Amino acid sequence: MKAIAIDRFGGPEQMTLHELPDPEVGPDSVLIAARAAGVNPVDFKIRAGNLEGAFPHHFPLILGWDVAGVVEAVGPAVGGFAVGDEVYAYARKTEIAQGTYAERIAVPDAFVAHKPRELSWVESAAMPLAGLTARQALVDRMEVGPGQTVLVTAAAGGVGHFAVQLARSLGAEVIGTASAANHEYVRSLGAAAVIDYAGGDVAAAVRERWPDGVDAAFDLFGGETLDAARASVRAGGQLTSIADPDPAKGADVHGHYVFVRPDTLGLQDLAWRADAGELRPEIAATFPLERAAEAHERLEGGHVRGKLVLEIA
Repeated sequence: MKAIAIDRFGGPEQMTLHELPDPEVGPDSVLIAARAAGVNPVDFKIRAGNLEGAFPHHFPLILGWDVAGVVEAVGPAVGGFAVGDEVYAYARKTEIAQGTYAERIAVPDAFVAHKPRELSWVESAAMPLAGLTARQALVDRMEVGPGQTVLVTAAAGGVGHFAVQLARSLGAEVIGTASAANHEYVRSLGAAAVIDYAGGDVAAAVRERWPDGVDAAFDLFGGETLDAARASVRAGGQLTSIADPDPAKGADVHGHYVFVRPDTLGLQDLAWRADAGELRPEIAATFPLERAAEAHERLEGGHVRGKLVLEIA
């Protein structure tokens, strides 16, 4: 099969088209013939070697953790999927070697769900990692619900634009941070207010409208962004970060850390919400598989609205 793989850590130039063996299908695994693969910041971090020590890596290393495609084979212990099913998956395994930038991938059935009926292959491939990250922060950790106020940082980005839509669908009032050029876009996602993160003190702007602070905040970058999110949360409120394992840092808030996990039930919920019109991926651009390095260059350049996706077939 054709795949974009690296033979050593480094820059985008390390990403080349390889001809590699088809994956083996385990007893509880599903073989997916890929139609599209999402591109995420973690992909270029893996390519650069930044996750070395957190996971075993094996070369040649196929990048990518998001996929949408058609079931081509199933293991004998698989009961929920059949050949020909249209599916999508968050394919993050315990070792990094066989990713989704390829014509085929085999993943445990617990990582897979039926594709949203109302979304294209490209839109479906954009959703697993970013959508599950938002869901595991807002639903599983902070239990966001009706009547709450929620601050979402980087609200126009890959995870952020899902978080705004999901929080709104859960009944919360959403405040997003974004560059001035993206304010109208973030409002179109359902945000009640948008704050320019480059225009001054985010926490002060939040407190001006909500003097007691917001009920929950979702940090995507750590550092000063996390500091502002923490200062925006009311005493006893909720704060989740995907960048810092200790987001509370002694403040009077309930801190949570999310490193997104594969979750079939979560993917099923996201698909249901997409089919109900509550979630819609924003696609910034698509690239053919062989131009995956260009997608990495664009994503590393920053300020991408929504998601980048590789079209495989």
